[in-house]
Amino acid sequence: MGAAFVFPGQGSQSVGMGKALADNFAAARQVFAEVDAALGVKLSAIIFEGPAETLTLTENAQPALMAVSLAVTRVLESETGLDLARDALFVAGHSLGEYSALAAAGTFSIYDAAQLLRIRGRTMQKAVPVGVGAMAALIGLDFDAAAAVAAEAAQGEVCQAANDNGGGQVVVSGNKAAVERAVAIAKSRGARRAMLLPVSAPFHCTLMQPAAAAMAEALAKVTVRPPVVPVVANISAQPLRSPEEIVKALIAQVTGTVRWRESVLAMAGAGVTRFYEIGAGKVLSGLIKRIVEDAQAQAIGNPEDVAAFKAGRMS
Repeated sequence: MGAAFVFPGQGSQSVGMGKALADNFAAARQVFAEVDAALGVKLSAIIFEGPAETLTLTENAQPALMAVSLAVTRVLESETGLDLARDALFVAGHSLGEYSALAAAGTFSIYDAAQLLRIRGRTMQKAVPVGVGAMAALIGLDFDAAAAVAAEAAQGEVCQAANDNGGGQVVVSGNKAAVERAVAIAKSRGARRAMLLPVSAPFHCTLMQPAAAAMAEALAKVTVRPPVVPVVANISAQPLRSPEEIVKALIAQVTGTVRWRESVLAMAGAGVTRFYEIGAGKVLSGLIKRIVEDAQAQAIGNPEDVAAFKAGRMS
């Protein structure tokens, strides 16, 4: 009966997330204060009060989601005695959530994680001019079929499988015209649904190479410690503990596929039966239940969730 703690990615943000935690727990307020100090702006005010369009900006959404995830982690540690080194077999995160997982496991300080994610968000946004790239969700095709659709749609442009989310959901990313071709081809191949996504840039494809170079430079300047529990990397779906391997994986992740389905299967195969989604929303919990039928998945993002987790540990 092993547990894994998983951390959400972009798209899970909502105005007001984490506010009840900050209102109720000093440990959460401390995390938001650290993130505000790291960035030199009151990001917590944007998280708690909006406006939504400001929170949704990639450069804000990425550190904001990390802040909420780390606030939950610190509250669980202070209120329930959670110790990831003792209580988790693995941690993992979806895209930017990998930084949250690494910060939770002690690889990065909250200060460094916030700064890294601000850089990551800005450079991913700037890597491709608005309107040049796109992403689309292909629903009802397995990964190999979706990857074949992307390859056929490329026609000399970039189009690649960006997220293998599981449950028959694959996201493709690249040049807008190529992604639009992928949508049409996917429909002809029997996809239940294929639709462009409302995103501001084509994440996790080779068009993001300028952002990968920026992250290599940024990661070289921060302290990277071995995590207290193995981190299952998006790029390899393998557990990592070496700082050197972690840095390489984070750089490769910017342009590579988020192998979430394989990551969940790898954790389940290594004995994980309970997954706790730490932070905003319940996206990963839903995906996990579709990937591993008998897995238990529980989202923890507010004081009530913390109380339920605590009650479960005491029973």
